[in-house]
Amino acid sequence: MNWQELETFLTLAEELHFGRAAERLHVSRARVSQMTKALERRVGAPLFERTSRRVALTPLGRQLRDDLDPHHHGILAALAKAADAARGTGGVLRVGFSSPHASELVTTVIERFRGEHPRCEVQIREVHLSDRFGPLRRGELDIQLIELPVDEPDLTVGPVLLRDPTVLALSSGHRLAGRTTVSLEDLADETVLIIDGMSGYFRERHFPERTPGGRPIHHSTSTTYWQELLALVAAGEGVTIAAAQGARYYPRPNLVYLPIEDAPPLEYALLWRTAGVSAKGLAFTRMAAEVSTAARGSGSV
Repeated sequence: MNWQELETFLTLAEELHFGRAAERLHVSRARVSQMTKALERRVGAPLFERTSRRVALTPLGRQLRDDLDPHHHGILAALAKAADAARGTGGVLRVGFSSPHASELVTTVIERFRGEHPRCEVQIREVHLSDRFGPLRRGELDIQLIELPVDEPDLTVGPVLLRDPTVLALSSGHRLAGRTTVSLEDLADETVLIIDGMSGYFRERHFPERTPGGRPIHHSTSTTYWQELLALVAAGEGVTIAAAQGARYYPRPNLVYLPIEDAPPLEYALLWRTAGVSAKGLAFTRMAAEVSTAARGSGSV
């Protein structure tokens, strides 16, 4: 079977006009007529009714169009999928996120990414603070949006996409709960609860060992789960340093979130394996940077 004959038939069946079909196919009207007649000879009966005023499908032509349509679209989809794979934007992209605020940005980027790369399946999953790089290194994720700093020789850090002020989470019955803000100096007399498994440089940045005045800060790593840590804080077992988004995503009647006036904000950036970067991962990164910049310009980030 001649592929050009089928393409001509389906185009003419849609346009029902030899001139418009010729324009779409970038051939002459005579060529459209020639290919149509060749297919009709192959089938053994007319597929179109032609008059000086109109072109219409015969019952046999309608049957052939309806039978060919799904197969034609399937072939085109297969070719497009192969082309996407050849360019590196097809297949599956697995994206991780470490917080609810990060997941919102990831979701927004995915919606736009799917519009431009419809044949790339995007899967998402949460990354736990106790195992920040494990899923990436095990090949379970291709890219992830995570808190900084990241100082790992085998991982590449992309642009900063989010910033969130730092707060102190404490029980509503805590002595500081009535304050409007706190400082790092206030932590000298507190037990700061920390997720177990955090890297040393990450703890040093966000959970300092001493206050700005040099007083020691006591730390306790008693859990690997964030919700369990918040339960301990609410029970008065200690306080913890968190992102301001906690007040929105993890509100509890017995928890208070107070801004820490002299603590640096938490920054979030995309991260991927240096040796495993892909074209679709880089395309996702570029799109995420565009979405983040637009969001900051509108004041929504």
